[in-house]
Amino acid sequence: MPTPTKGPRLGGGPAHERLMLANLSQQLFEHKRITTTVTKAKRMRPYAERLITFAKRGDLAARRRVLAQLTDKSVVHELFTSIAAAMEDRNGGYTRITKIGNRKGDNAPMAVIELVMEPVATKATVAEAERATEKAAAAPAAPVDTPADSTAAEVSAEEIPADEQAPEVGSEQAAEVATDNAEAEYPGSHAPLESGEAPEGFDVKGNKNSMKYHVPGSRWYAGTTAEIWFDSPASAEAAGFDPAGGAAAQKLR
Repeated sequence: MPTPTKGPRLGGGPAHERLMLANLSQQLFEHKRITTTVTKAKRMRPYAERLITFAKRGDLAARRRVLAQLTDKSVVHELFTSIAAAMEDRNGGYTRITKIGNRKGDNAPMAVIELVMEPVATKATVAEAERATEKAAAAPAAPVDTPADSTAAEVSAEEIPADEQAPEVGSEQAAEVATDNAEAEYPGSHAPLESGEAPEGFDVKGNKNSMKYHVPGSRWYAGTTAEIWFDSPASAEAAGFDPAGGAAAQKLR
């Protein structure tokens, strides 16, 4: 067994201390966690972990070594079957000590010592998690809202296809769009103006290329060409247009 630490013993003699450590370890294996003083928890830790090391061997000699320390055969069986299996991939650090403050009465510092039963993250698992993180970082981000004052250049250059990017107000391209879409085809809609501005009362943009609509203040609103204007998202959806980026991204601001 480990060499006892220097300083006062826990009990009146070495035999008493060994019995105390064995009883504490037996309670730990039975309940998986116990509350004791910080001094006892620190003194018991190497004792209990050495017994777990014997249990991981699993042979008859190791079982006899443990039975010489622990008196409850059911606890020894639990140690060799359940606990040893949980610690199979762990190379040490079988216990965890957490300080919980001082005890009422004598003000002794207390701690909880427990078995670390969580699975160990192997190198393969860590590598797989890192690859998943890199893949997620490389994937395009989900649509999120941007401030309404975002410029068309800031939005369209990165997010909007070239055939859907809005022309400048008053440009020849805006007049061409108005000419190509001179007639409103749906209830609650309005044809584009030659100036490229929104008709009064119609501020929901509809794009026929993508069959998406955009409400004011949404992410792609400033950089999207309005080939048809709607007075509300309901009118746009009645015409067969879908919300760009999903309904959550196209809520009226």
